[in-house]
Amino acid sequence: MLAWPSGSSSTIFSGGRSGELPRSRKYQANYHLILFVLLFPDRKMSTSLTVGLLLLFVVDYGSSENSSTPRGCGLDLLPQHVALCDLDAIWGIVIEAVAGAGVLTTLLLKLILLVRLPFIKGKEKRSPLGLHFLFFLGTLALFGLAFAYIIEEDETVCCVRRFSWGVLFAVCFSCLLAQAWRLRRLVRHGKSPSGWQLAGIAICIALVQVIIATEWLILTIVREGKLACHYEPTDFAMASIYVMFLMVVTLCFSFFTLCGKFKKWKKNGVCLIITSFFSILIWVAWLTMYLYGNKELGRRDQWQDPTLAVALVANGWVFLIFYAIPEVHCAILPSEQENTPNYFDTSQPRMRETAFEDELQLPRSYMENKAFSMDEHNAALRTAGFRNGSLGSRASAPFRSNVYQPTEMAVVLNGGTIPTAPPSYTGRHLW
Repeated sequence: MLAWPSGSSSTIFSGGRSGELPRSRKYQANYHLILFVLLFPDRKMSTSLTVGLLLLFVVDYGSSENSSTPRGCGLDLLPQHVALCDLDAIWGIVIEAVAGAGVLTTLLLKLILLVRLPFIKGKEKRSPLGLHFLFFLGTLALFGLAFAYIIEEDETVCCVRRFSWGVLFAVCFSCLLAQAWRLRRLVRHGKSPSGWQLAGIAICIALVQVIIATEWLILTIVREGKLACHYEPTDFAMASIYVMFLMVVTLCFSFFTLCGKFKKWKKNGVCLIITSFFSILIWVAWLTMYLYGNKELGRRDQWQDPTLAVALVANGWVFLIFYAIPEVHCAILPSEQENTPNYFDTSQPRMRETAFEDELQLPRSYMENKAFSMDEHNAALRTAGFRNGSLGSRASAPFRSNVYQPTEMAVVLNGGTIPTAPPSYTGRHLW
């Protein structure tokens, strides 16, 4: 057996403290080494001893790495992305799952609209398609921005957060405002503005928030020399005042979509009102928590990012459920004129006149009667003129036959038999 110095075994086993078991992972290699030496005391097994020590060091290194990695994350993950998979911080995984589902739903709706695009007929349904695609782009970016609030912040991430928050919401609410204007025109006049007008109005309204966000970043970072992550919650809320103004204007303008004679577009106006109303409720909730609630609960630093991430995801799903899905359904749904044509509408093209005698098997007696009446009428036209010595020859009005001639519809309605003539048409007289 291999002899050990006195006290050395207790020192190695305890990691420098006698009478204690090893508690730190960095002493596991020494512990494994001692066990291996005790099991194989013969010096002739030096090769086996060397290989075993190498294996034990590799295992010990992997266990030490796993101890420093959060539960649920891999070894090669960057530290700033730990919140995406850390099972101890479950809020990041929940937000990530809900935002990912929102991204997939938005892409699916956009794909459905693209596939059905050639089959969408009518100016009223085709005009807002560009506006819908712009709205889908803004909603998709909102769900993507939620991931920026899950990862650890740095200067680049903070700049993206501060600039994109108000701009993306401004794009979405400007589309809703343009849609409210379109629905008001449809309800009152039955005509929709062109697609270029709707998309142009939405882009111009959103550009105002782009200017506001750019000036805020320039004044705080470039001019004052502050870090992008060092800003007060009040400043963040003040930079979003224009978005709040758009929300209120959209809600107020949406109520005018319920007043008009074209009632089929009022359902779209109701969806717009519900979307604006729930969006305002979400903004009131997150502003209250962000400015006052987190501070009162003593969680100002811990709950700031989760509050903003929840607001993004919740508002994005409100956009999808109450506005995007009904609008896509309305766009791909066939119009009423395609299903039930209005025969009293003179603007529609007339139906092809069909010769009943070619498609219907009419009685032989009716065909002979019709041929006789036509020959008689032509003969009357040829002999209708009379001569006046002073005025010369002139054509007079054609004679009119007093013979009762049943029409094709009368024969069809009578079951294929010739109806009897009225008493006033029993004789054949010319006048």
